[in-house]
Amino acid sequence: MKIISINAGSSSLKFTLFELPEKVTIASGTFEKIGLDDSFYTIKFNGEKSKKEVSVPNHTEAVNILMKELIDMHIVSSLDEIEGVGHRIVHGGSEFTDSVVLNDDVIKKIATYNEYAPLHNPANLLGVEAFRKALPNAIQVGVFDTSFHQTMTKEHYLYPVPYEWYEKYGVRRYGFHGTSHKYVYNEIKNHLGKEKLKAITCHIGNGGSVSAIDNGKVIETSMGFTPLAGLMMGTRCGDIDASILEFICNKKNITIGEATNELNKKSGLLGVSGISSDSRDIEDAIAKGDERAKLAQDIYADKVANYIAMYNNMLDGADVIVFTAGLGENSKDMRQAIISRIHSLGVTLDVQANDMRGEFKCISGKDSKIPVYVVPTNEELMIALDTFNLKNK
Repeated sequence: MKIISINAGSSSLKFTLFELPEKVTIASGTFEKIGLDDSFYTIKFNGEKSKKEVSVPNHTEAVNILMKELIDMHIVSSLDEIEGVGHRIVHGGSEFTDSVVLNDDVIKKIATYNEYAPLHNPANLLGVEAFRKALPNAIQVGVFDTSFHQTMTKEHYLYPVPYEWYEKYGVRRYGFHGTSHKYVYNEIKNHLGKEKLKAITCHIGNGGSVSAIDNGKVIETSMGFTPLAGLMMGTRCGDIDASILEFICNKKNITIGEATNELNKKSGLLGVSGISSDSRDIEDAIAKGDERAKLAQDIYADKVANYIAMYNNMLDGADVIVFTAGLGENSKDMRQAIISRIHSLGVTLDVQANDMRGEFKCISGKDSKIPVYVVPTNEELMIALDTFNLKNK
């Protein structure tokens, strides 16, 4: 069965076409700068990548072009071969605790959460509407970044703020990156062959979050009401003293919105280093002796290590620690920096095993009290699998 995974952004649309249940990637690609003059798209198929610059005024046109290319490139012989479309949707609030078949009523409910993710949810729904028109016979499924985390109890998802903020406005911890945390948890569980598993999953990259998972249920996750909370990230600040906002607004004579934009887009690795939000640039600068780049890396590693220690306590001892996503999979330096800060948990590193990129591998020492693995994530496949399962329900 062919299932296509979709991630629609405000000016982009990413897709991956899978053959399931074999988990074979058939084709993938991205439409960039939708609605702009210099829009283009790329498609990877049969080991070759093609790029075309073409006017893509909106998401509907992007989908129409994609459907035509799938036929013209002989990726499929008929659009009817595509039996399911899985859509990444950032925010499902507390209502959507799992992936769901998308119909008119569900789409209306999802739209009520647009104010919680104004940059993402409306764009996600544009993709949904475009594919409902292009593939009317295919099942359409919404897979939420927030749903995997909805097993948290009030003890862990409520903030110590006036309770009416939660009751009237929905202010609480929702968590994000859920599709990735779910995928790597299932992968490590299957690898270790354990029915019950207590895991700390570290999705660290330009965006970053850590989750404590007990027997498939999230106890707590580092991101909060928005993806701004928790870890320091590429351009996001993570946890800070909330009073800083008012202080900076007064000092710089800017609005809360402008200050929040700086916390989202000008902080993190970029803000501290003054160089880049990309860890590769940071590591290059460190090699040249740049002190602020080293400081940025140290703060990042410290934040991750502290969350791991806290979540190990919540789980009453984790069975495994997992690194995934851009930094987690590819930066041996960052992994080493983090592990060096959790010696109190009895965790040790196999330096030789850690010297790799993007492999599913155990990198902890033989004497480590908690095994540490690198598990490459595949959110697109997780979206497709959820779609496949709902199709066959």
